[in-house]
Amino acid sequence: MKATVDETCISCGLCVEICPEVFELPDTGIAKVKVATVPEESWAACREAAASCPVDAIHIEE
Repeated sequence: MKATVDETCISCGLCVEICPEVFELPDTGIAKVKVATVPEESWAACREAAASCPVDAIHIEE
């Protein structure tokens, strides 16, 4: 599984709260995926982060 964050991110930080193993919020203000491939043990949290994003900026590729 791979995750990406697009430019519609509003920097709410919800993804980082839900799945800090995969997402980070650098000083640039747009959330960033910090792993090339989402570890299997983080799949559920990553999906939850994507579903919780208020602007649907997180995209998951299975």
